[in-house]
Amino acid sequence: MNVTTRIAPGASPHPGISAEEWQIRCDLAALYRLVAHFKMTDFIYTHISARLPGPDHHFLINDYGTMFHEMRASDLVKIDLEGNRIETPGITAAKVNQAGFTIHSAIHMARPDLMAVIHTHTAAGIAVAAQEQGLLPISQHAMKFYGCLSYHGYEGIALDLDERDRIVADLGQNKAMILRNHGLLVGGRTIPEAFHEIYFLERACQAQVAALSGGAKLVIPPREVCEHTAAQFARDTDNRMAHYEMAWQSALRLIEADGDYRT
Repeated sequence: MNVTTRIAPGASPHPGISAEEWQIRCDLAALYRLVAHFKMTDFIYTHISARLPGPDHHFLINDYGTMFHEMRASDLVKIDLEGNRIETPGITAAKVNQAGFTIHSAIHMARPDLMAVIHTHTAAGIAVAAQEQGLLPISQHAMKFYGCLSYHGYEGIALDLDERDRIVADLGQNKAMILRNHGLLVGGRTIPEAFHEIYFLERACQAQVAALSGGAKLVIPPREVCEHTAAQFARDTDNRMAHYEMAWQSALRLIEADGDYRT
């Protein structure tokens, strides 16, 4: 699999932060702003993280209290898998949401294949998470996740670290999961892929809520059609990664007017 590595526009403004880390910071800040652009935020709650390269298993997460639409590369906090903040030149002290740490550290500990993790509390996502049947294959967007969507039962606010094992067990080898009575969770091998996953899952939930609200009988395609559609989404890894990159570059144009996310 060949994944294009983007070079950040200029070197890191902070001595001690590598160009590679700065690029990830810029991309993650852009992802926060895109999630805000598509109205998938819940005030200062919910969180997005990105794994940093290297043997230390560090990852970046938001400064708790910074709004998603104002996120900058320098607002992201570097922490380890124990929740310890890693001192970073030019980055001021910040607070990390404990529930965010629990959820994201669980995935980053167990799934090295997933670089980026997104968790949301949207109205449509919570609504589907509260429906017994879960996500129905009633839209093309939903069929992307047919047979590869996990579910995790609600246990309360994610403050207990022992929940991490159950989150990981329920996710299995999938990249998307519905947290019952809570919201949505997706991961991606790259930041563009994670954005694509949450966009499709959120749209699938929106379509389901809208369809159910109409009260009419739903048309559900045959199982073989659902399986075929899911396989179409899954095939040809290299082309899919190129597609995610193309969609990502297009999405970035939506926030270029607020280019200070790179600062």
